[in-house]
Amino acid sequence: MKAVILAGGLGTRLQPYTMFLPKPMLPLGEKPILEHLIEWIRPSGVQSVILCVSYLRKSIEDYFEDGSRFGVNIEYATSTKPLATAGQLKTIEGMIDETFVCIYGDTIFNFPLTDMIKRHRDTGALVTIGLSAYKTRLSYGVIDTTDAGQVTDWREKPEITADVNMGCYVMEPEILKMIPAGQPYGMDTLIKKAMEESLYVGSYVSSEGFLDIGDKASYEAVHQEYIRRLGKI
Repeated sequence: MKAVILAGGLGTRLQPYTMFLPKPMLPLGEKPILEHLIEWIRPSGVQSVILCVSYLRKSIEDYFEDGSRFGVNIEYATSTKPLATAGQLKTIEGMIDETFVCIYGDTIFNFPLTDMIKRHRDTGALVTIGLSAYKTRLSYGVIDTTDAGQVTDWREKPEITADVNMGCYVMEPEILKMIPAGQPYGMDTLIKKAMEESLYVGSYVSSEGFLDIGDKASYEAVHQEYIRRLGKI
């Protein structure tokens, strides 16, 4: 099985850290984010990885080379401009012809990928989305009303729960045909298009969570956690 890692984003919310390093190469402990991801996917039977690269791609290519040091075979799919998530995924077309895993290169996952792959195969989905139960507390009182405007309840700063996208997918190669070439195209737009065409989109819900490294604050917090694990602070 192959895995595709989307590693071409500009990482603008992580500047100045990403001025000279692409976001997936930012260190967590003693290893870049991408190396942690490859170590996570390898036990699931993934033997080959396609890295979708663009911004500062040479730093990624020089570090990982052909992947032999990391126990996998690595290929590169290159774009010369920002294409968003699904647009970047389109660059692998012709490099894959079987079920594959697709993950974002700025997230650390904690769940067993083999279970998600099995769920995907058992359901026969075109794509299976990895979800995580997320809780947050609203900062305001929530007022419930009838259609006529009568207040029926007041819930002060309630906690709400929702299943959120972790940025991990198991996909069939046919989905690549649905993405326009050479233009920015979001993964959300792709998934909505599949549903509009009545194609089966499945889900796998993890209770073990994930670590999203989307901005400076989240990166600094996760980086400090990895340093603590190494016993260096």
